[in-house]
Amino acid sequence: MQFIIGIIALVLGGIGGYVWRNSRAKNMRDSAEAQAIRVLDDAKNKEKEILIEAKTKVLEMTETVKKQENEFRSQIIKVEQRLEQKENNIESKTKDVDRLKAEWEKRTEDQKKIQDEIRELKQQQLANIEKIAAMSKDDAKKVLMDNTERMIKEDMVALYRKTIANAREDADRKAKEIVAHAIERCAAEVTTETTTTVVHIPNEEMKGRIIGKEGRNIRSFEQMMGVEILIDDAPDTVVISGFNSIRRFIAKLTLEKLLQDGRIHPARIEEAYEKSKQEVAEIIKQAGEEAVYELGITNFPPKLIQLIGRLKFRTSYGQNILKHSVEMAKISALMAEELGADTMVSKQGALLHDIGKALDQDMEGTHVEIGRKVAEKFNLGPKILNAIVSHHGDEEYNSIESIIIDAADNISGSRPGARKDTYENYVKRLQDLENISNSYEGVEKTYAIQAGRELRVFVKPDKIDDYGAHRLARDIANRLENELKYPGEIRVVVIRENRVIEYAR
Repeated sequence: MQFIIGIIALVLGGIGGYVWRNSRAKNMRDSAEAQAIRVLDDAKNKEKEILIEAKTKVLEMTETVKKQENEFRSQIIKVEQRLEQKENNIESKTKDVDRLKAEWEKRTEDQKKIQDEIRELKQQQLANIEKIAAMSKDDAKKVLMDNTERMIKEDMVALYRKTIANAREDADRKAKEIVAHAIERCAAEVTTETTTTVVHIPNEEMKGRIIGKEGRNIRSFEQMMGVEILIDDAPDTVVISGFNSIRRFIAKLTLEKLLQDGRIHPARIEEAYEKSKQEVAEIIKQAGEEAVYELGITNFPPKLIQLIGRLKFRTSYGQNILKHSVEMAKISALMAEELGADTMVSKQGALLHDIGKALDQDMEGTHVEIGRKVAEKFNLGPKILNAIVSHHGDEEYNSIESIIIDAADNISGSRPGARKDTYENYVKRLQDLENISNSYEGVEKTYAIQAGRELRVFVKPDKIDDYGAHRLARDIANRLENELKYPGEIRVVVIRENRVIEYAR
């Protein structure tokens, strides 16, 4: 019974629970639907507000666009009006251009007709002139040009002669005055240029002692001195031969010491050689000091003075280079004083112009190149450097002092008795003079006369006219100055003559 009651209670409880759940679910559903209706109503209200706001903005934008469109249209109308006005102006200008073009074409055609008429008249005039003159236009032009050229050449020759004569007269007079004042106060003796030195011995027995046992002494002497001893049949003399003058002089002193002492053997030779070297070094130093003291030069360093002293043992064409340089320095100083140039630079440059010859026997290169190195080493200055390198034409002059020094070099070397020359060199110089002149076209024959101081050039008159003769003389003189070395000056005489020969039979 209780079981049945329990089952019934359970069934009733289940039914009650089911009814309660259904009722609760219905209430909740009704509440959700009400809420959804409220949300939907709110959404509809907001949608209406948004639509109203959007419509308002659309209306505003439409009005703005319409306003802008109206403004743009008004601008387009204005641009169209301006374009139309410009087109009207262009059409007007085009009409003016067409009108001017037509006028220009008409004028061009008229001018062409006039030019044709002028050309035709000119041809007629030329034909009449040629008929009257019996000469064509080209022939008349050639005759006129030839006459004009001949007249110009004659005027040029006359002017050239007059100018050269006046300039030469003034220059010769002034140069003679300057050179005369300079030379009358200077002079230098002449020495003989040689490669041998003669030493006198007391007797013939000394020759054997000089040679020594199996030639021991003479071999030692020659190796030590760098010279050669020549012993021949000449009585009481021996000859020292060598190209280096200082070594030859040292060898002479050494041999004289050995002859005076009487003892000749390798050890004694070496001892005498060392003493002779010291004596020669002292002689060189004294010679350099005397030269700079004589010229009043006080700013030369001792080593440079030593190099100047070495010039005492060098000669050129029989002229001692140290005496030649001192003589040049005096002449240069006097000429510089007359011309208003730097006297001290002239003296220094003249004294050092051949300084390269103090070392050219011991160094490779010309004495000009060696002189340049010496000047650069002792910082002698640009003017003295230029005087050294320009006195043989290796470089252009850059100062009046260089020109004075070169002139003094020519004066000192070309004065009578200053230099001696060999017969071979003399003949070669004359041949070079004639060969240079004969190399020019139109030259018939050439003669070097007066010991090479005058060159007479005979030219063919049909090949060279008067003006060409003057130009040929100047060209030959310039070439001689640039290519040859000679003392003094060379006079170039160009001779042009016409010979007309007829025979009466």
